[in-house]
Amino acid sequence: MFSFYPLQMSLQVFKNILHPNRTKPVYTALRYSSSDFVKIVEVGPRDGLQNIKNIIPTDVKVELINRLSQTGLRAIESTSFVSPKWVPQLADGKEVMAKISRNPICVYPVLVPNLKGLESALKCDVTEIGIFTAASEAFCKKNTNCSIEESFERFVPTIELAKENNVAIRGYVSCIAGCPYQGEVSHATVADVSQKLLEIGCSEISLGDTIGVGTPGKIRHLLQSILPHLPVKQLALHMHDTYGQAVANVFVGLDHGIRVFDSSVSGLGGCPYARGASGNVATEDLLYMLHDSGCETGVDIKKVIETGHFISNYLDRVNGSKVGIAKAPQI
Repeated sequence: MFSFYPLQMSLQVFKNILHPNRTKPVYTALRYSSSDFVKIVEVGPRDGLQNIKNIIPTDVKVELINRLSQTGLRAIESTSFVSPKWVPQLADGKEVMAKISRNPICVYPVLVPNLKGLESALKCDVTEIGIFTAASEAFCKKNTNCSIEESFERFVPTIELAKENNVAIRGYVSCIAGCPYQGEVSHATVADVSQKLLEIGCSEISLGDTIGVGTPGKIRHLLQSILPHLPVKQLALHMHDTYGQAVANVFVGLDHGIRVFDSSVSGLGGCPYARGASGNVATEDLLYMLHDSGCETGVDIKKVIETGHFISNYLDRVNGSKVGIAKAPQI
């Protein structure tokens, strides 16, 4: 029979594994109780599908989002209004947004690269958008064909139009733990880019380990470095699972007070500009850890597992969620 430890105890056990000789908590400024609510931002329909070569029918994408909408999730990133030339998989963004059944408790943000993308998104009654840059100059140039500074210059008209239409803005910072092109990434750059995104109007910043090279130790050092300069309540973590570290990295984020985490049903995903990057932390695996640790999410893990099997079966791929595989006989 399994015993369920309070979250605070679980976190201390995990830290003792990382630092067996420490007698004090690694980070004591931010502690929280087992009753805390954790928000999950499901990114499977956008970040998860964008890297799949075979074009998925619009109705399958719509069914995926509709299934996710019935799980209790509060945010489902649904598509991206980028040029079909660069991301052909998401060329049907308008059709997807027109066909989905929206749950009142959920928001359906979309990613926009520029003003043109936002103008298209506004025609679909979006209430939240995502804009993106990086903490790596090399990655920024590969991903957006501009420098970090130039990316902010491009944001200006997009931000202005979003504010005029009362559209919330979420900022994404890629490569916080390492870059496939330049290697190490400065903590100071992560903090600086995040702060600038907040200053121009982003309500939340998603810190992305785009290629999944982060480890609990690396993420802990990063958070200890940047949190004195950033509001933790406006931060989220976006952890890819390339080396199997994503759930552990989320646990470190929990210990440092972060309450918002991006994930992808059945571990879908990757990055078209980062070779070898696997999907995000699987939503099923994240939920299993959070619920067992005493966190509240409002999400029905059984329904998420069922949805993970639905999309995995359609794509004829192995389910990327360990929990999804382990629980398969039970659904």
